[in-house]
Amino acid sequence: MQAQNGHSGMEVTENQFKKKAQRINNPQRPRLLPLKKAAEYLGIGYWAMRRLAWDRVVPVILFPNGRKMYFDIDDLDEVIRRNKLTN
Repeated sequence: MQAQNGHSGMEVTENQFKKKAQRINNPQRPRLLPLKKAAEYLGIGYWAMRRLAWDRVVPVILFPNGRKMYFDIDDLDEVIRRNKLTN
């Protein structure tokens, strides 16, 4: 049975699989993370991440006319380094 686009459903699934595999195998990481992903990266909650931003513990990127907060992954790594305990 053919889909409306003239392809079988299996072909579309294979293309989707290939695209997903390319993203997984891509060694590059994103430079900026949205608030929720940044919180996951640090292993803290959404509101704890907002508090770090409000308290200026970690720099925030706000684009003009935008409300979303983004965080540079290098700044997140620096927060981790600053909060490491050493013996």
